[in-house]
Amino acid sequence: MKLSVIVPVFNEKSTIGEILNRIRATNLDIELIVVDDGSTDGTRDALKLLAGKIDHLLLQPANRGKGAALKAGFAVATGDVLIIQDADLEYDPEDYPELLKPIERAGADLVLGSRLTGAKPQRAYYYWHYVGNRLITFIARALYNTTLSDIYTCYKVFKREQLIGLDVRSDGFEFDAEFLAILLKRHLVVYEVPISYYGRSYSEGKKIKWYHTASVIWNLVKYRFV
Repeated sequence: MKLSVIVPVFNEKSTIGEILNRIRATNLDIELIVVDDGSTDGTRDALKLLAGKIDHLLLQPANRGKGAALKAGFAVATGDVLIIQDADLEYDPEDYPELLKPIERAGADLVLGSRLTGAKPQRAYYYWHYVGNRLITFIARALYNTTLSDIYTCYKVFKREQLIGLDVRSDGFEFDAEFLAILLKRHLVVYEVPISYYGRSYSEGKKIKWYHTASVIWNLVKYRFV
């Protein structure tokens, strides 16, 4: 089974080399797709030096958002299964084998990695991020009749066939809400797997803010009825 790993990148010069090394260290059959979303901190220069480890390096002409970067990556992916991987070292590629098991053994269409089960190492992170995540998850559960525990996780693993007819309009952080809303409305076989989470602070480069919660909730509600 070929795995396409899509890595959206924006100003991650200090971590991009390490995350690519960790992805390759899994020794899985991986097509590695990196999409730089208009970085201005030297990340692009670093990526050019790392080009030998990358199968597809896409350079966005300007910063358009995480969603735009992911859609560019999806467009060139050829793997049987796709996985979204952040470049900031918060998520560990060592979890890939566990994330793939429900697809390999149970025919899952979509697998989410949950940071909230307590089954693996979790760095203590911002309380209001936790509250926002729980609120998002509660609303998503009610709207989409699901028991998922971590709606806004980075790790989303899905069969490439799910890209057929996938028309996600969002370009920013709200992409995750629209993307997941579309998939959940398809009544897929969905699994959740505990993952490690090594969250970073704002001083370490964390980008998502607490106020993104309102945008996510609005999109979950909007796309439930579109």
